[in-house]
Amino acid sequence: MWVKALDIVLDRLVVQGADLSTVTAISGSAQQHGSLYWSQYGIQKLKNLDPDKFLHLQIDDSAFTVTRTPIWMDGTTENQCLEMETAIGGASEMVRITGSKCYPRFTGPQIRKIYQQRTHAYEDTKRISLVSSFLASIFLGNIAPIDYADASGMNLFDIDTKTWSKPCLNSCAPDLEERLGQPVATNSIIGNVSNFFVQRFGMPANCKVAAFTGDNPSALSGMVVEKNWLVMSLGTSDTVMMNLQNNPELEKGHVLCHPIETDQFMGLLCFRNGSLVRDALKRVDANDNWSNFSELLNSTPRGNYGNMALHFHSLEIIPNAKGNLRWNKNHSSASPDADKGLTKFGSPQAEIRALIEGQMLHRRAIATDMGFNFGEETKIIATGGASVNKAILQVMSDVFNAPVYVQKHSEAALLGAAYRAKYALYLHTSKVNAQKKAAVTWGPPESYQHYILQYIPSHLQRMCAPSKDSQDIYEPMLARYREMARILEDSTA
Repeated sequence: MWVKALDIVLDRLVVQGADLSTVTAISGSAQQHGSLYWSQYGIQKLKNLDPDKFLHLQIDDSAFTVTRTPIWMDGTTENQCLEMETAIGGASEMVRITGSKCYPRFTGPQIRKIYQQRTHAYEDTKRISLVSSFLASIFLGNIAPIDYADASGMNLFDIDTKTWSKPCLNSCAPDLEERLGQPVATNSIIGNVSNFFVQRFGMPANCKVAAFTGDNPSALSGMVVEKNWLVMSLGTSDTVMMNLQNNPELEKGHVLCHPIETDQFMGLLCFRNGSLVRDALKRVDANDNWSNFSELLNSTPRGNYGNMALHFHSLEIIPNAKGNLRWNKNHSSASPDADKGLTKFGSPQAEIRALIEGQMLHRRAIATDMGFNFGEETKIIATGGASVNKAILQVMSDVFNAPVYVQKHSEAALLGAAYRAKYALYLHTSKVNAQKKAAVTWGPPESYQHYILQYIPSHLQRMCAPSKDSQDIYEPMLARYREMARILEDSTA
């Protein structure tokens, strides 16, 4: 299906008049955690593609040893997670090595399940690709290496040494390293496009293929996130992405290798209770109307007269808590009814503001725990469906005490692929010129941000700035939020 989709996309580009002979470099973005299993026949077929035939007629089911491949939505590998963590010394050791505890949807447990339940298929597998490196392989005409950032979502990769972890590999399946191949930096050139694309689509023979990566790292590079920036996606689940200097070893978050800065990391936090909770309160307290919701939110002062609420309708990831907890200004952890709080606030205005302030305090607290340093240089990029709501963005700006921006263009992951292709080509050219002793005229390579921003100088739009009293109001509320979260987590347990 993916191969046929690539056929369709490329043909549509040609029909719409795209001149592929002008393409100098290509990279890509793909869903994370999925895996594909190449047969020997498939690898040979990949190396000898006929430009007169569609890709999907050549790379068919016979190219793979497993044709129904696991993707990130497969949560059936709880047993394999437990086995892998037990084998290497526990969940904390898995976090220390790979940046995440063992998750059922991650690639390592999926590979282990195939090894256990379809042993012959695993034994017949010559190479294993992630979805990103699989796509890169088609353009390359050979098995493409897995990049550092996407490798970080497998529970197999040591994010500090940038190598496959021997203990993790051994806990997963035998002879796995030879099937995965040598990983590469995400911003590296891995070769030229294969002759198939030169002959069929007129792409230049020296068109470079840069490493492909997963959609989350690619989105981070597509938003050109600088050191002190935080990305918050407001969707069904809310997601926070950030640059990190060190691996914080946070058991419930994800730490990946940074897609651009090889000595840094990328933090990824998921929050289950996002837009679905906002929508539920909109129906109950705002007549199922977003304009009413925004009016109610704007009509209540910052701090909400001491009214605070946590709404975890689904079991939250961090903290491990479920339920609702409302406190008024008189509540504290010492209150006799601290674990029960109020059933309802006195007005819909208080309900709406308590929800949004509580969600933003929650996100800020966990981002702080992960190692993000908030300060005067902090800026936030808001994405996702709810990022069109100016009232919500203003609360975000106030709680985080930072200006909030939105992107002028969507599809950050795809833009990230294009930007990384351009930057990888630039680095490659810099290296070649340096080797030719032309470094005196060429100079040292520019940073990714500086290089890319010269082509997209106004890619962000500032939506709001924090109010002057934000820090005085929300710093005490942050401590109070932590008390409420601890109590709700204790009551859940």
